[in-house]
Amino acid sequence: MAHRDDVVLDVDERPKAGQWFGLSLQHMFSMFGSTVLVPILVGLNPGIALFSSGVGTLMYLLITKHKIPAYMGSSFSFVVPMMALMKSTGYPGIAQGTVAVGCVYLIVSLIVSMIGSDWIDKVLPPIIVGPVVVVIGLSLASTAAKDATINSVTGKYDLKFFAVAMITMLLTIAFNMYFKGFMGLIPILMGIVFGYIIACLFGIVDFTPVEKAHWFSLPAFQVPFVTYHPSFYWGAILSMAPIAFVTMTEHLGHIMVLNELTERNFFKDPGLNHTLAGDGTASIIAGFVGGPPVTSYGENIGVIAITKVQSVYVIAGAALFAIFFSFVGKLSALIETIPMPVIGGISFLLFGVIASSGLRVMIEDQIDFNKKRNLMIASAILVIGIGNAYLKLGQYQFSGLAVAAVLGIILNLVLPQEARSERDLANQAKNK
Repeated sequence: MAHRDDVVLDVDERPKAGQWFGLSLQHMFSMFGSTVLVPILVGLNPGIALFSSGVGTLMYLLITKHKIPAYMGSSFSFVVPMMALMKSTGYPGIAQGTVAVGCVYLIVSLIVSMIGSDWIDKVLPPIIVGPVVVVIGLSLASTAAKDATINSVTGKYDLKFFAVAMITMLLTIAFNMYFKGFMGLIPILMGIVFGYIIACLFGIVDFTPVEKAHWFSLPAFQVPFVTYHPSFYWGAILSMAPIAFVTMTEHLGHIMVLNELTERNFFKDPGLNHTLAGDGTASIIAGFVGGPPVTSYGENIGVIAITKVQSVYVIAGAALFAIFFSFVGKLSALIETIPMPVIGGISFLLFGVIASSGLRVMIEDQIDFNKKRNLMIASAILVIGIGNAYLKLGQYQFSGLAVAAVLGIILNLVLPQEARSERDLANQAKNK
């Protein structure tokens, strides 16, 4: 495929050696906070989560034939059941649940490979894809705002946090708009570095973890069935496996965004079966080394949208950095000291760019919102998804994004192309 003039590096293009380091480090910084936050909330080892995300990403790239620039990080969708399992079964139950999640992905992947993926274009037309992509970006807006304003120690609004977040965001915008050459390709990394310096000047960075950390620190790998007595935790499996269908919806949404950014159709090449198999295999690997389930990351998609660097080589470099840092205690600890307002300031842009990509889908496909059908479908998806009107059935909880996407698909299939009033007006016009 010929190089596209509207991107810096296309999916299959390799960066120069001097650029590769900074571009990959930028992606690693973008996913780091969320990837280590999940295990911290649950009580798992952050180093293992970092290691499993790197290995899982490399495996995902291999299974998808090096065609999809997606990074696999710790999934937040499983935090609640994992916290409950940590109190009852400990990690053995979480491990088996994580492996079960990956197996569900592989089973669905096998089904898709048998029936094909031609149905995707019918089920997911632009009137569904556009609003869903907007929801993916804006549903994370409250998280970014919380990171930028709430002091995690006091739990209260902190003006210093807000100031650091705003300065970080404005610096990142400046780096993206006014810098040329290589410096213009790493605005996110530059924003994080200078935001970190500003945070130090504001006195909100705690270096205690760095002082306590060792230079070399081997992650405490947990190997189920080897470290523990062989036994099945069916309750853990049944509590986590069904949530895989929720994260599959998010997985499809991320692939939609990447399709638009790269002007490709990854549902057909390498195929939805490969993308699902890659995601599932990554979770199985995580389960066997002691990490939480993984999923593709919106943060890294945001970096791709802003920088227009879509190379899978850059993503692979980020995965290698993640593996390396999981063994270097002080470096991991230093990255963990990046304060939340810095992450929040960056997230304002990352999540906003994803949402803007959804708007672009609707504009480029010339979605007519004078048609009541389109207006109703988009309205339902946007408000339910952004408002996170989640569905809770017993112990299972389906996110607002999942509910919105499914409802949008159903409405698209059952609603007529024209409302009765529109047909009546059309008939009157013909009669005249």
